[in-house]
Amino acid sequence: GECEVCVKTVDKFAATLDDSLKKDTKLIEKHFRKYCKGSKNKENRFCYYLGGLEESATGILGELSRPLSWSMPADKICEKLRKKDAQICDLRFDKQIDLNNVDLKKLKVRDLKKILNDWDEVCDGCIEKTDFIKRIEELKPRYM
Repeated sequence: GECEVCVKTVDKFAATLDDSLKKDTKLIEKHFRKYCKGSKNKENRFCYYLGGLEESATGILGELSRPLSWSMPADKICEKLRKKDAQICDLRFDKQIDLNNVDLKKLKVRDLKKILNDWDEVCDGCIEKTDFIKRIEELKPRYM
């Protein structure tokens, strides 16, 4: 869905806050930084965009902590964050693809590329979807 990484992460983070923390935006921000230390992949990227990581270039944590202190729902918080940084809603969780049961022809090219990427393989000269499918079929015995 829209902003799926943002909504899930904000919900998950909000669930770690007890009521005493929820009133204090500074404490929320401190807690979010701590939360981000253990984050991985897309969640880590989300933390980076918000300013929750030490290496974050910018910080818009106030846009998270203030609405959280008013108990605003995650989807609304993410809409606000999107206005500050559109990249926040471009984050998507990676779908796990079950190669035994999937029809490769039904996948998008970016999913086909991801399969190859997960295998640390490249597809030199692949342009058409059929090229990627052929390459995956060639390599499948090695990885399945």
